[in-house]
Amino acid sequence: MLTALLGIMFVLLMLNFPMMIPLIIAPFIVAVFFSPLLDTSMMVPQLITGISTYELLCVPLFIFAADIMTSGRTSERLLDFIGSFVRHIRGGYAVTTAAACTMFGSISGSTQATVVAIGRPMRERMLRAGYKDSSTMALIINASDVALLVPPSIGLIIYGLAARQSIGDLFIAGILPGVMVFLVFATYSIIYAKMKNIPLATKADWKERFQAFRKAILPLGFPILVIGGIYSGYFTATEAAGVSVLYALILEVLVYRSIHIKRIPSIALSTGLVTSVVFILVAGGQVFTFLINLENIPRMLTETVLGTDPTALYVLIIVSVFFFIGCMFVDPIVVILVLTPIFLPAAEAAGVDPIHLGIIITFQAALGSATPPFGVDIFTASAVFNRPYMEVIKGTPPFIIMMVLMSIILILFPQISLALL
Repeated sequence: MLTALLGIMFVLLMLNFPMMIPLIIAPFIVAVFFSPLLDTSMMVPQLITGISTYELLCVPLFIFAADIMTSGRTSERLLDFIGSFVRHIRGGYAVTTAAACTMFGSISGSTQATVVAIGRPMRERMLRAGYKDSSTMALIINASDVALLVPPSIGLIIYGLAARQSIGDLFIAGILPGVMVFLVFATYSIIYAKMKNIPLATKADWKERFQAFRKAILPLGFPILVIGGIYSGYFTATEAAGVSVLYALILEVLVYRSIHIKRIPSIALSTGLVTSVVFILVAGGQVFTFLINLENIPRMLTETVLGTDPTALYVLIIVSVFFFIGCMFVDPIVVILVLTPIFLPAAEAAGVDPIHLGIIITFQAALGSATPPFGVDIFTASAVFNRPYMEVIKGTPPFIIMMVLMSIILILFPQISLALL
């Protein structure tokens, strides 16, 4: 049955159907022709079940907040603030890019939004500073993937829904791995700049730094609001998303006045389009999960791949390989929805903490999103920067190697993920 299910999905994809169609249609076809005893009417309510959870409300709200900030001045103020402190050191512009991607990721939760908001202005600055375009784009693509690790990561939200885990705990668990990625990329950027003899930029005086800080202090309140509110227990992840939208509206419409109130409906429409795709994928994922659990496919598949009594380390290695390869070819949301129900029972049986498993899975999603041949962020960067595919991926190997090494560290030391819980 699993062969038929995956085969039908593959054929539909080859016929250029969007991923949401195979994810929903394939389980129904399999149920009709390969499970005649299964009443297909049982599967229809699963579509509604998949998107009826209260926690899923935070997805459109965080996306809406990110869209508002991307349309406003938040990213520019963050760039100016970070740059005023580090641009004069060797590799300062690259460090600024990595730090800004981390900060904006902690605001938007979206890798694509981070590529757009930070990539456009920082690419121009780095090129003027003497960086190669391929290295610049590679840094932007990979640093933007920190958005999948730090709150309010859309990837962590989707995993939390698929695995029935606390989204707030997942948010907290992603902080240290996200900071670790930034520190490694910043260190590499400094070494790279010294090796390539990148010219130094002018050093900002304390007056300029104070002015940049004054302009950025309100955008810096976003991660404090989300992380601090959840960590203190003052509000849930969904409530934090609602507060983020309100904060973004106040900031961009009333304080900075970078967005006219009449633009909000068009921004909301853009958010609605993105959200509809996410929700259809989640609904399809629920149908897929219902069918494979009904047919006991997760147990059969994991026993085939993992054996009958796998160790926690072996499970995490296999999970990492499957999710990494999957996200190289398919959107991370789809991979998380499809593979999590398959591997979660085996991981829990092996003693893997489900929160730590979520960080490992999301880390692989981040890595796969920036890895050829079909990492989604590669095509986002190609469209945003209007550069050919081969040029975009030319500088990615060093970052892929660094991410793989960090993935090994996270697997071996789960305390990194669980230390703040």
